[in-house]
Amino acid sequence: MTATPAPGAPASLVDELLALALATAGEAAALVAAGAAGAADDVQSKTTAVDVVTAVDKASERLVVDRLLGARPDDGVLGEEGASRTGTSGVRWVVDPIDGTVNFLYGLGSYAVCIAAEVDGVVEVGVVADVPTGETFAAVRGGGAWVLRDGVRTELRCSAPVDLEHTLVATGFAYDRDIRARQGRVLARVLPEVRDVRRWGSAAVEICLAAAGRVDAYFQLDLKPWDHLAADLVAAEAGLQVEVLTGFGAGDPLVLAAAPSVAGPFLDLVRSAHEQEA
Repeated sequence: MTATPAPGAPASLVDELLALALATAGEAAALVAAGAAGAADDVQSKTTAVDVVTAVDKASERLVVDRLLGARPDDGVLGEEGASRTGTSGVRWVVDPIDGTVNFLYGLGSYAVCIAAEVDGVVEVGVVADVPTGETFAAVRGGGAWVLRDGVRTELRCSAPVDLEHTLVATGFAYDRDIRARQGRVLARVLPEVRDVRRWGSAAVEICLAAAGRVDAYFQLDLKPWDHLAADLVAAEAGLQVEVLTGFGAGDPLVLAAAPSVAGPFLDLVRSAHEQEA
């Protein structure tokens, strides 16, 4: 699979990073799938009582970091469950071993292994392996986005709703109760203006579903880099307008991805709703 990056990172490097990310995400997804039956055996809380980590999250992150650094020992890493290493190569891997841990814990159908590869601070490769569906979403900067399922590669292209009233929106909620309350008030302002709202419980999966045209837009406050960087690249390469905005206080950043046909009014609607509920 040959990558065609935008000017910047050498094509040979991007090809290497893509192949490594795909292989590693696939192996980690298999580990996560195998651990689903015992997901509740070892669960701990993190930032709040509803922000949880399982033993499988930790095992997945160990596997991912071991594979990435085993192949490229000079790279940096940033992982949700604590992996952090600066590196000297100019490459940094941003890893979420299970995005959607609560879904994983409850046996619900959306959780993913996410791997983004940055070169000199620019995300060049993004891979999101949706474990329950067996779909792997991937993208290369300047090289397009695609989904792999059962060995079949399908190029991704976002939808084109005619207006906000015909826009199906995905969103999610923070773990912090105050931010979550604000998000609820924002949603009450957004919902009457759009077709409807869906929630899968994994930011990365939801952004990739927008890339696939299964929803038209996405927004969420209070995401971390590992939650969205890989999926953001998939969305952008599928034609979505992706914005990562600050200025919203403790909930920064606000991440949005929208079909170009409605991106302007959708951005205005969501930003205005957050500003009114600040």
